[in-house]
Amino acid sequence: MPAYKFTAMHPQGYKVKNTITAPNKEKCIEKIKRNNLVPISVRKIYSLKIDDKSKAARNLRSRTQVIHEETVSAMLKRKQDRKGTFIEQLDKNLHANQKITARDIRVFSQNFYLLKKANFNNIHALTTVAQTTENPRFKAIIEDILAGVEAGEYMYTTMEYYDTVFPYIYINMVKVGELSGSLENSMQEAVDYLESSEALKKKVKRILLPNVTMFVGLLVLTFLGTIIGVPMLTGVFEEVGSTDSLPKVTMVTFAVCEWLKAHWYVPVGIIVLAFLGVRQWISTAYGRYKFDRFKYTMPIFGKLLYLLDYSRLMQGVYLNLENGMRIQDALEVSKNVVKNTVMLAMVETAINNVFIGKSWITPFEEGNFSSAMTTEMLKIGMQTDLTEMLGKLLEYMDIDIDNTLQKITKALPEVSYMFVGVVLIFFTCAVLVPAIQVYMGGWLFSAYDV
Repeated sequence: MPAYKFTAMHPQGYKVKNTITAPNKEKCIEKIKRNNLVPISVRKIYSLKIDDKSKAARNLRSRTQVIHEETVSAMLKRKQDRKGTFIEQLDKNLHANQKITARDIRVFSQNFYLLKKANFNNIHALTTVAQTTENPRFKAIIEDILAGVEAGEYMYTTMEYYDTVFPYIYINMVKVGELSGSLENSMQEAVDYLESSEALKKKVKRILLPNVTMFVGLLVLTFLGTIIGVPMLTGVFEEVGSTDSLPKVTMVTFAVCEWLKAHWYVPVGIIVLAFLGVRQWISTAYGRYKFDRFKYTMPIFGKLLYLLDYSRLMQGVYLNLENGMRIQDALEVSKNVVKNTVMLAMVETAINNVFIGKSWITPFEEGNFSSAMTTEMLKIGMQTDLTEMLGKLLEYMDIDIDNTLQKITKALPEVSYMFVGVVLIFFTCAVLVPAIQVYMGGWLFSAYDV
């Protein structure tokens, strides 16, 4: 029966590591939960090679030491917990369930990169970073990554078990760095990716949030103003016997709002069904490809999304070529840094072109997403020094990405103002104008046959 190494959180707040046997991973998780533990990670233990005696002995000593240390630590913590106050227990439980934020991952990446730059090995760097990590949940994950590295695994192998914590692109950046032997450079790229992503999110939120709030507020105000105000205004006309009536646009808006008020479940159901339908369509291979192509062609953000994916791909190829890989192997490893199926299709075609003697640049040129400048730089690099030209290409693309970001930050306010303006004009015509007409009192003339 296979053995599984697991890390779990005890209800009292401390971490437990052990090894158990189970028919499969699901049964292993069930066993862990039956012991009132919350599983953090579960990994199958593969048998070691017979001729690798030194490695087996080292791993055996490491595992024995870890189990011993965790047992002693658990005993001390249980003893200390029994003496703790209610406030201390509450504080410990709150920290045990602390959320892992993007800032935690960014700080971890920055610290690990600086330690690698100072010539620390992976084990020493991870040990140091784990000791300085404040978030208990994230610290447990880093320690699990450290245990995997001590057992001879890659860092990205353990990170893949925590795909809800580490972004997909981040994991594959680490993978490219480890497989190409340039983890330090990959971590620098990962740090830049996290910082640029966070900066872009903040810019978009700063532009869109006020305008979206205003847009939604105007819609709610229009709905409430129509539902409440129109019956009041109509009642005034009827009370004095006036033959005047509210504008047609106001009455149509009132009828629509009344229908929505009585049949609210219809639009809600349509929205939910449309969302589920689109989600199901995207889950198919054809739908996913079409949706990913739309990402590259969509207004405002399409060019930026392509430039970011293409830049990460070329960065991976550059790192692999610097470490002596062939172009087809560099493309094969680097394709993991992108998730868009359109880009992956172009990479696969490029790899096949290398094997049949064609240019690997052709798929990117025929895709009509890359600029003529980037394509020509790659062609010149194939005739001279591809690695050197890729370095210059990445510098050029960084400038292109910055210029695209500046254009987006200028265009977003204009687009948002347009939608807000349309709703504001409609609110004025449907609600404010009739209210002003009543206030001015012109309808009194018809009431007294004047």
